[in-house]
Amino acid sequence: MFINKAPDGGNNISGPKIAALRKQLHISQRELAEELQLRGLDIDKNAIQRIESRQRFITDIELQIFAAFFKITVDELICSK
Repeated sequence: MFINKAPDGGNNISGPKIAALRKQLHISQRELAEELQLRGLDIDKNAIQRIESRQRFITDIELQIFAAFFKITVDELICSK
């Protein structure tokens, strides 16, 4: 049996970190989506909301773009520390 959810049932482990980083920059979910679109990621405000609330999976490509935007490593996005 494959397990593709976090132990608590979430679809990703990076959503809360992405939300915190976005809030530190004082930008809205829509503004974040627009910035990521400028970097070539086809994403909208609703997808950001679903990622942050852990309702949506995140691809490795998306993780790279999020990390580059926030100027951190992918490891920093997936580690809870």
